Amino acid sequence: MLLNQQADPSIAAHHQPALVLDYARSRELAVAPLLKGTGLDGGALPCAESQVSAAQYLQLLANVARGLDSADTSFMLGQQMLPGHYGAASHALLQAQNLRQALSILCGLHTLLCPLLQPRLREAGELHVLYWVDAFGAPSQLPFLVEMHMTALAAMCRWLAGEALPWRFCFNRARPRHVEQHEVHLGQALRFDCQVDAMLIDSSWLDKPWPRGNATAAALALRAAALAPVPAASLLGALYDYLLDNIRCAPMLERTAQDFGVSPATLKRHLARHGTHFQAELDQVRAHKAIYLFQAHGYDNDAVAAYLGFHDATNFRRSFKRWTGQTPQLLRHALALFVAG
Repeated sequence: MLLNQQADPSIAAHHQPALVLDYARSRELAVAPLLKGTGLDGGALPCAESQVSAAQYLQLLANVARGLDSADTSFMLGQQMLPGHYGAASHALLQAQNLRQALSILCGLHTLLCPLLQPRLREAGELHVLYWVDAFGAPSQLPFLVEMHMTALAAMCRWLAGEALPWRFCFNRARPRHVEQHEVHLGQALRFDCQVDAMLIDSSWLDKPWPRGNATAAALALRAAALAPVPAASLLGALYDYLLDNIRCAPMLERTAQDFGVSPATLKRHLARHGTHFQAELDQVRAHKAIYLFQAHGYDNDAVAAYLGFHDATNFRRSFKRWTGQTPQLLRHALALFVAG
């Protein structure tokens, strides 16, 4: 199973981890405490030849957040995250001709550009939805990571487009007591208590030309990026894609493990190391697919139940409430209000 897991070195130390350390230094934090518990105390950062694991990078982020103890840390780190200085992948983003191409590059090269969260782009009627899914199992850090990644993309698009784009932001978390930093960095179009961390934008913005875009330079950068070594997908990311592709066939642990080339017990152990289990991952994919079918295709409960293989709408409603804590009707109503703006 050639997939990256939490403990596998796969993230270039001189890319995002080095940027995080540079930001911490600029705020006058000592480096030694920031590396505590990362296994990098011997000076592995920011050597260009070294790689860190997702677990090490997550610990570094946790140490920086704790050391700064500031509500703006995730947003400030996001401001410098993209396009970044990650070789051909960053050059391709810099030369993107429009939002569509930039999002395609981000999703296609996510293991380089945003290794901790995997972005996925979906068309939903007159909207396009970019939603972020945990790639390495960091539930306690998800709010921080989501804020960082959403800020990174919004800030990059504002710079490359020459104007702020009218993103709307959905968060899979309760509304925080203080949302000032969200409003400063992301704007007023915020909705909490959603069942997905997503950025929504009207589809008409995807093909609007960007002033910095250069078709030839973008093509050359993408060609170079295709030749450069790219980290393998994460286990959780690959499992999400597998479950999504097979969602109508009622995926089971045993068949999934077989298709991944491991025993069911081994797959269960791998997932446990990521703080999750097979049923939780399956339920997440089912919930996301149901929300998409509600929003993009206007399906009712009966249609979604049939699509996902439930015997009837009653069983589906019961399961949906277990997955999300909300009934399908309430969630559909809330999403419709937010999308209508």
